[in-house]
Order: sequence, then structure tokens, then C-alpha cells
Amino acid sequence: MLRFDVNPEAERIVGLYQRHAADWDLSRGRDLLEKPWLDRFLALLRPGAAILDIGCGSAEPISRYFIEQGSSVSGVDSSPALIDICKSRFPDQSWIVTDMRTLSLSRHFDGILAWDSFFHLCPEDQRQMFSIFRAHASSKAVLMFTSGPSHGEAIGTYLDEPLYHASLDEAEYRLLLDANGFHVLSYVADDPTCGRHTIWLAQFD
Repeated sequence: MLRFDVNPEAERIVGLYQRHAADWDLSRGRDLLEKPWLDRFLALLRPGAAILDIGCGSAEPISRYFIEQGSSVSGVDSSPALIDICKSRFPDQSWIVTDMRTLSLSRHFDGILAWDSFFHLCPEDQRQMFSIFRAHASSKAVLMFTSGPSHGEAIGTYLDEPLYHASLDEAEYRLLLDANGFHVLSYVADDPTCGRHTIWLAQFD
């Protein structure tokens, strides 16, 4: 159903990643510049922790790193083509085609990650995601996600197609985390050591 209050480019994200799944996988860097943050995330989890990777893409490089460190991964993505790649690479893990906005797995996880995925949602959909994070969080679960550094929408490009991004502001993210039982452990805007990502690390109380 068309939503007239939402930028139309936000509604096209799912189709864009499905059309360009193979290209995206080839172009996705494997240098793991995110490693220091992934290690901070893992350090807060028990060995063999169950991790939910929301917007897992093709499972490389991030899900691969978690698996190699001994974690079990359940990856979700709206693109069947990307999930097929995940299944071909790591058939012993759990890979699920679903829209994160309607995610309901009826289980809890030790770690929840939404890296470079959650920020493709429009602001209202981002607000609704925090109850979904909470619903999938076990006791003391760790949540990490990337956002923009300030409130607004931005349209980039991928293979000459518009690529939508949005962000709330820092204060609203903090309120949403607190309202859903998460306390912030670390927040860095435009981290120069991590490709200018803005990163949130929080823990469920």
C-alpha cells in the first residue's frame, strides 16, 4: 500500500537490493574496517552467543566474522537473492527472508546488530524498530546499530538508482533506547576510524 507521508525512495529500497544483489555483494568491501566495533560488541557477549543480524546482506564480511569467532548467526534480509547467497556460504546458520519492519521470530538473542541497514528506513519506521529490538532481546542483550549523525533524509545513488537514507537526532535515539529498556554504552558520531559511521552500542536492562 502506498504511503503518502513517506518519501517514495524509502519504499523502493527493498526492490533495489533485490535487483542488484550480485553487484552489491561484489562491491561490498571485505577489509572489515568495522572490526574494532565488532570486537567491542562480541566482548560483551558470552562465547557461542546467538546473534541476530538485521539487514545481513550477503553475510560478508560481518556475519562471516561473527561465525568465525564461534557465534551462531540468524540473518534476516528483505532480498531473497541476498539470502540465497548467505545460504550458499554458510548453510549451517539461519537465514530468513523478511522485512525488518515486521520482524517477529518468537525468540530472543544475545546480540542484535543493524549495521548499515536500519538507516534505510524512513524516520517513523525507525521509531517502530525499537520495540522490535526489545522483542528479540534476551536478558542483557547487546544492541549495535548505525545511524546518521543528525535528523534528516539523504538520497545517495547506487548503480545510478536513488538510494534512500534517513536518521533521527541523537536525543530521540536516546529516548527510544531508554523507553525500550536499553542503556547506551557508547555513541560515536562520524567515527573517523570507521569510515565516518555513526555508531550506537547499547545493552538491554
